[in-house]
Amino acid sequence: MKTIILFLALLPITGNISSIKDEKLIKEVITDAYVNGIQNSGSLEDIEKGFHPSFELIGIGRDSITVWENHIYTWKERVRQHKISGNDKDESPVTCTFDFIDITGNACVAKIHLYRDNKHIFTDYLSLYKFKDGWKIVSKIFYRH
Repeated sequence: MKTIILFLALLPITGNISSIKDEKLIKEVITDAYVNGIQNSGSLEDIEKGFHPSFELIGIGRDSITVWENHIYTWKERVRQHKISGNDKDESPVTCTFDFIDITGNACVAKIHLYRDNKHIFTDYLSLYKFKDGWKIVSKIFYRH
């Protein structure tokens, strides 16, 4: 009987430890692949590691009606061209704050805020799934400030 009570008492703790570990891993993926990789023209390897090949960025047109999409391979090519041009050296780095990370099983939604020169430029909603090789960003919607 004491063993069962101890097991049940420890169950929520082990679940929280797993969530804390996953939250840390998710923040690392977002920071390395998205903030440093995409926004700050960083490592293409980090981008590939943190984004699922099926990733889609979904935006809304200026008419507030039209929805458009962009794929990770297009974004990676823009980063590559930006690095080649050397334009990334003239820009201040983008920084990020995390508003929340909501994890249910192998699914996650993260709300983050991006800043350049202390100016709020985007609020992003990133969706991630956990695969055998870790968390991957699978989609994004955003609001431009």
